[in-house]
Amino acid sequence: MPAPAISFRPLRREDVPLVFAWRQRPHVRRWWSAVATLAEAEAKYLPRIAGRDPTRVYLIVLDDRPIGMIQTYLVDDDPDSWPFELAPGTAGVDLFIGEADLIGRGLGSEVIRTFVAEVVFARTAVTACIADPDVRNVGSIRAFEKAGFLRVRVFELPDAEAPQQLLRIER
Repeated sequence: MPAPAISFRPLRREDVPLVFAWRQRPHVRRWWSAVATLAEAEAKYLPRIAGRDPTRVYLIVLDDRPIGMIQTYLVDDDPDSWPFELAPGTAGVDLFIGEADLIGRGLGSEVIRTFVAEVVFARTAVTACIADPDVRNVGSIRAFEKAGFLRVRVFELPDAEAPQQLLRIER
């Protein structure tokens, strides 16, 4: 049996209700801040879709099935959001698997590995990629480590329920 094909498709307007629905699911809401209404989701994602926000957002597609969302951004576009300095050329990545039946199957590390290679490092100016999951999100941290990321430091953000684990991979 062939391995499932992972691909990424830029988020489109018609995908926003699906992303909103995923963000309501308990396994996603546990780690992602609430988006209470579809209108809030549209306010968040439509500027990104239109290119008015520098964050690039994609659907994660497994074979032909949309299964989650992944996004990337350049730290230089919003350096004040970090409580410490990061090197120029650093990109960030955030993701979730929206389909609960696919959680805990090792898919996350393959999604991360593929996305970083095909999308993040496709930008020639990017020299490193970081992620900052909640320290309690052991599954996410494990997925990033399996994808080649290394733990750098633990840090706190204002209004966060728990510290964040900074992970990094070099080009």
